[in-house]
Amino acid sequence: MKPYRTLLFDVDNTILDFTAAEKSALRLLFEDQNIPLTDEVESRYQTINQGLWRAFEGGNMTRDEVMTTRFSALFKEYGYEADGVLDQKYRSFLEEGHQLMDGAFDLITKLEQHFDLYIVTNGVSRTQYKRLRDSGLFPFFKDIFVSEDTGFQKPMKEYFDYVFERIPHFSAEHTLLIGDSLTADIKGGQLAGIDTCWLNPGMNVNDTEVVPTYHIRKLEELYHILKIENTIINC
Repeated sequence: MKPYRTLLFDVDNTILDFTAAEKSALRLLFEDQNIPLTDEVESRYQTINQGLWRAFEGGNMTRDEVMTTRFSALFKEYGYEADGVLDQKYRSFLEEGHQLMDGAFDLITKLEQHFDLYIVTNGVSRTQYKRLRDSGLFPFFKDIFVSEDTGFQKPMKEYFDYVFERIPHFSAEHTLLIGDSLTADIKGGQLAGIDTCWLNPGMNVNDTEVVPTYHIRKLEELYHILKIENTIINC
């Protein structure tokens, strides 16, 4: 295996549990609006939101368009009106969600002793920074690259060019990207010429042409890939 020196971590559903944070934020938003949040409505939101973010990843929609469209489209389907403040409220609730993925804190604190760690994430800068700080993970990363700040997004090669130019003594050969999204993380890593590790807790079927260098179900499997002993650190 290659002697990796630089590790690029996605945030949502890689080191932070976005699914849990999103569920809580949606519940709080609908309570604030006095609208019932049924399983059907939540499922429909997921479909709309994920479709919009895929359009963003493909360069067919801006980040702002995603955020101004998702709730207006959802509420329209169910006969409600959505104003421009709705997404701001949602993001304020989402910012409070900093639940960790299983094993994330122990993993990051251990790897930080052996590798240069960086964050590569799409999304809203303020939200991602706050969640990382509140989770306690922020100090372990040498830099954080949010798509909003770069002018590009994963999987665009331009996004990774931006990142690589700002990593001292960067070497593509000795860099590994870890993320949960085939279309954003793994495809992006391939376009950028670096190795990738697909975190797939649900063991979803890969029906794309995107093939990761490594495929893991749990974060702790990274210890083996990186040849690091899995020991608990007392902090």
